[in-house]
Amino acid sequence: MAAIQFALIGGPDVLTIHESRIPTPGPGEILIRQTAIGLNFIDTYHRTGLYPVPLPSGIGLEAAGVVETVGPGVTLTPGTRIGYCWGPIGAYASHRVIAADRVVVLPDGVGDEAAAAGLLKGCTTEFLVERCARIQPGQWVLVQAAAGGVGLLLVQWLKHVGANVIAVAGSPEKVAMALAHGADHGIVFAGDLAAQVRALTDGRGVDVVFDGVGKTTFEASLDSLCRRGLHISYGNASGAVGPVDFSILARKGSLFVTRPTLFDYYTSRAEIETHAGRVLELIASGVLKVNIDQRYALKDAAQAHRDLEARKTTGSTILIP
Repeated sequence: MAAIQFALIGGPDVLTIHESRIPTPGPGEILIRQTAIGLNFIDTYHRTGLYPVPLPSGIGLEAAGVVETVGPGVTLTPGTRIGYCWGPIGAYASHRVIAADRVVVLPDGVGDEAAAAGLLKGCTTEFLVERCARIQPGQWVLVQAAAGGVGLLLVQWLKHVGANVIAVAGSPEKVAMALAHGADHGIVFAGDLAAQVRALTDGRGVDVVFDGVGKTTFEASLDSLCRRGLHISYGNASGAVGPVDFSILARKGSLFVTRPTLFDYYTSRAEIETHAGRVLELIASGVLKVNIDQRYALKDAAQAHRDLEARKTTGSTILIP
């Protein structure tokens, strides 16, 4: 088997490919022949040490493939198509042994590539919209980085539940992409973002901001909120927000801020089956369209990281073993 690992934290060049024997699954485990692997921004956080992991380490949380063999006590059968995105780290590999209770069976309407590209981002979108923000029809929402992998899914899910969506992205082309996926309004990110948002909302501001960018958008996101609005900071694409004077929330309208993670919303087998099942259902029905705009060979994972961090990518990216 081939797998990407890193022994030092740093830039993309720390990622190296290693070959080893294909492992044998133990009790409660399965061996997967992986057909597609998801690339996510959290992978760069592990690589750079923003989210520390023990070294040396594999990398990646999301993939899809076919069950090759199973260990004792497993009811899944060889040949079953599965996907996963809840860890543990180590998805950048041609084969993987993982606990059977960490995977979901893929329905016929969801291909391997769509699952690998959309399961982690889709589950992130699910918990952000449905269980963190609890969006109601008619609410105004703003999506930062709306042409990214999570951004495009957020736009689609938010429109599905009846929200008024303002999409923000870094270029006219990326804004156009978000509009094509259902956003009601599009804005190219600039210093007057809050003024543009208030012009669209009759001076009120939005009820919720979904912000996966972090440092460079934090204050503009706060300024775009209505009184008692909610800022959801779910990523650090531009770097961590850093220390915050909490009195700023009072000055800007008694605002709420949360920094959620996927792993606190998918804590049990029941949550995985219920909520990931909902994601797969919406992908299979066409409500959520997973855009795979980039494909790289597994051996080119370092280049995929360079392009992701340089914001050269749109939609979702997968690695092919």
